[in-house]
Amino acid sequence: MTTKRAVKAVIPAAGLATRFLPATKAVPKELLPVVDRPVLEYIVEEAAAAGITDVLLVTGRGKTAMVDHFDRRPDVEARLEKKGDHARLAAVRRSSELADIYTVRQGEALGLGHAVGTAASHVGDNAFAVLLGDEFVEEDKPLLPAMLDLQARTGGIVLAFMEVAPQETSRYGIASIRESDLGEDIVEVTGLVEKPSPEEAPSNLAVLGRYVLPGKIFDVIADTKPGNGGEIQLTDAMATMLADGVPVHGIVYRGHRYDTGMPLGYLQAVVQLAVQRDDLGEEFLSWLTEFVGGRKG
Repeated sequence: MTTKRAVKAVIPAAGLATRFLPATKAVPKELLPVVDRPVLEYIVEEAAAAGITDVLLVTGRGKTAMVDHFDRRPDVEARLEKKGDHARLAAVRRSSELADIYTVRQGEALGLGHAVGTAASHVGDNAFAVLLGDEFVEEDKPLLPAMLDLQARTGGIVLAFMEVAPQETSRYGIASIRESDLGEDIVEVTGLVEKPSPEEAPSNLAVLGRYVLPGKIFDVIADTKPGNGGEIQLTDAMATMLADGVPVHGIVYRGHRYDTGMPLGYLQAVVQLAVQRDDLGEEFLSWLTEFVGGRKG
């Protein structure tokens, strides 16, 4: 079975980000900078690099600045051009040229499934990608293109997994799987278990915040009752489709995933990406090494 490759992406970004309060009282978590680019820009860049230039942001109250970030700023551009700061001028313009950005409001935070469901009128019956707004992957080890290609081949649901240590399974959704003949690092998903203990985990494959879904999932979400936490869960809708015979596959990602959803992961992402920068990495690493050495002393 071959279907049309997805060309739209949905980024749920309506959460309150209570772990980052008080910083996120007025500034959306998705706009917190990782060095000098906000988290959300990394995610939109990931979608654009995979050929997706139609991006829907699912927003909430106090989140309009996310849309503003991808708008043009002629005043800023004119000042940078006058100063001859062509590098920053290109960076500012690039954020507004990555993709066509659309928005929909999620009136209440009723779960990931509910957030995805708000995209129904924008996406229609077509397959689409979902990228959670607090994690992204290495630029030179992309994940999304392979997921889009696989979904076009199968017409079903495609998930992304990473291998975790057995003692970490209680932090993630874990997949039960069987082997697939569709390619290297591709598995067939037979079930999903939310945060199982190491003794109960069916595997060590944890769900990443990337999904490629068929458009018919919207009807399933509309019929999905509130589940864990009283919220409408995307996992429940996918489980219904799996039980109805819709193929579900996963790709095991071998690159690095940056998780900015918690303060520790966010700080780690800032440090890791800062060290990789040509313009400041060497000097920053030298300072960091000296700082850590001084702390140990």
